[in-house]
Amino acid sequence: MSEELNDVEVRNFEEGDKVTGTVTSVEDKQVYVGIPDSKLDGVVPISELSNVHIEQASDVASVGDTLDLIVLKVEDDVLVLSKRKIDALQSVDDIKAKFESGEVFEAVVNDVVKGGLVVDLGVRAFVPASLVEDHFVEDFASYKDQTLTFKVVEFEPENNRVILSHRAVVEAEKSGKKQERLNEIKEGDVVEGTVQRLTSFGAFVDMNGIDGLVHISQISYQHIAAPSDVLEEGQSVKVKVIGVDPANERISLSIKATQPGPWDDISEKAPVGSVLKGKVARLVTFGAFVEIFPGVEGLVHISQISHQHIGTPQEVLKEGQEIEVKVLDVNEADKRLSLSIKELTEAPAEVTDYELPEENTGFQLGDLIGDKLKNLKTTDDK
Repeated sequence: MSEELNDVEVRNFEEGDKVTGTVTSVEDKQVYVGIPDSKLDGVVPISELSNVHIEQASDVASVGDTLDLIVLKVEDDVLVLSKRKIDALQSVDDIKAKFESGEVFEAVVNDVVKGGLVVDLGVRAFVPASLVEDHFVEDFASYKDQTLTFKVVEFEPENNRVILSHRAVVEAEKSGKKQERLNEIKEGDVVEGTVQRLTSFGAFVDMNGIDGLVHISQISYQHIAAPSDVLEEGQSVKVKVIGVDPANERISLSIKATQPGPWDDISEKAPVGSVLKGKVARLVTFGAFVEIFPGVEGLVHISQISHQHIGTPQEVLKEGQEIEVKVLDVNEADKRLSLSIKELTEAPAEVTDYELPEENTGFQLGDLIGDKLKNLKTTDDK
């Protein structure tokens, strides 16, 4: 029997040797494996099972699994092995190829840590929070166990540094989609969009993957102080494309161009002879512009302000004053309205008969004049 055992070839392992073992037992913090041609069993501590943190060994290993391992230490009764290091060695070439080619690949998020995500690629890869999405994310908890697309953006094997980016993939997809939409969209198109962002000068609207700007002057026919006065982020709006600049990837949009203009059907809304309420919008040397509908102003010429002569409109009117006006003329084609204030006021009575009042003086005017002439003659005779 002793001679038969001596005839069996038993391999003596050294640190750094690569072996293949079969899992024979799984405990909370370690895994036991059988190594062919070895008089020693192998043990893989939980810290050497994975490049990312795991709570228990059964998370990554089961009885019967075949594992590629590397010998860390040879003890009297056991081989201490590592799966983590052999995974890293086998992954380096693959990660290097992905980094150099810019390949987009899928991987599972193994853990969420402070500052970002952890992905096991055979080596521990890190996704900084700033490279997860192209927008701010407050809580990354829901990303754990998700499968995402990544690109390797930094690779330093000598420092065990692998940085991934999901944001780069998202931005590249959006850029491609944006170019497609730029080629599709045409000036004059009317489309549905969603308000993505509000600024002091306008609103950015997303139109199925491409953003366009609605300048504040194109939001409403009425004057508004800020876009937030009439719009909110997430709101659905209808917009008209009024300009496309493919070279600079800019699209100009208008909301008000999709709405009825304030001058539409003005002849029906303000027929000649009608009396309307309005507000003095501007005073100029030759008259006053009065807003009678939002976006519709008419002119009260200085001659139509008052029955009395005035030097300037400011003598009787002030900006912001609410008044009533009468429509004298409507020119819908040229968007002009002639208005009058004095037509709604009564003209002052005119004095036409200048008679001297009669007084009981005892003499007539002719008598008085005759006496004066008589006296003048007597003086001349002397």
